[in-house]
Amino acid sequence: MQPRRFARELALLGSSQLNSTKPSDIANQDLDALVTSAVRSLAGEVQDALEVAAGEVQQGQDQLLASETRASSLEEARALVQKALEKTQAAINRVGSALQIPEMIQLSNRKEIRSYAIELMLVTGKNRDEVDAELNEAMVSWNVKRLPKIDRDILRIAVVEMKYLGVPDRVVINEAVEIAKRYSDEDGYRFINGVLRRWVNRFLKPGEAIAEADSTIEAPPSPVKADSDAPLV
Repeated sequence: MQPRRFARELALLGSSQLNSTKPSDIANQDLDALVTSAVRSLAGEVQDALEVAAGEVQQGQDQLLASETRASSLEEARALVQKALEKTQAAINRVGSALQIPEMIQLSNRKEIRSYAIELMLVTGKNRDEVDAELNEAMVSWNVKRLPKIDRDILRIAVVEMKYLGVPDRVVINEAVEIAKRYSDEDGYRFINGVLRRWVNRFLKPGEAIAEADSTIEAPPSPVKADSDAPLV
């Protein structure tokens, strides 16, 4: 995992634990402690993911057994086998994601990663009102406050990186989409991709429009692989 992506994830998880909704109060909170708490929550994800994966494997085994003993036709047997394969694949994917978490926890001890995560939280808190106003305009007939918190925080952090920290927009959008795939729902990352591209067209590069996503951004869900990320310095 790229160090800066993990710093973004730490900032995202830390932001969800902020006690105050007032931007002026964020600087007074122990942000380093929030990052530590975010790391601990990741550690808990490992156990949860393995338990869910074990359940999916068991369900797959049950489907295979059913295909041998209860299927009344070849078509029904094939359907049960297909369900078993899907459950097994889901378990494999879940274990694969869980295996990345120890590396993430180890990375969290690097000073530059924690520093960047804290910087993201501070700059996001300081400029939240302006960022939200621009996001509202980019979403047309929607409002940032109506979004699920995880989607809202992903959008805010992405805009902060582009607007205030000078990270290239292609890198930020791709990273925001990947993080949304991990933490948001199935349609959330498409919505986030569309909103950020429209924000870039309107505020960052108004003279040179980039292609907008096909998905609608006026009505979010309930609510590119491109440039690699630059190393932390």
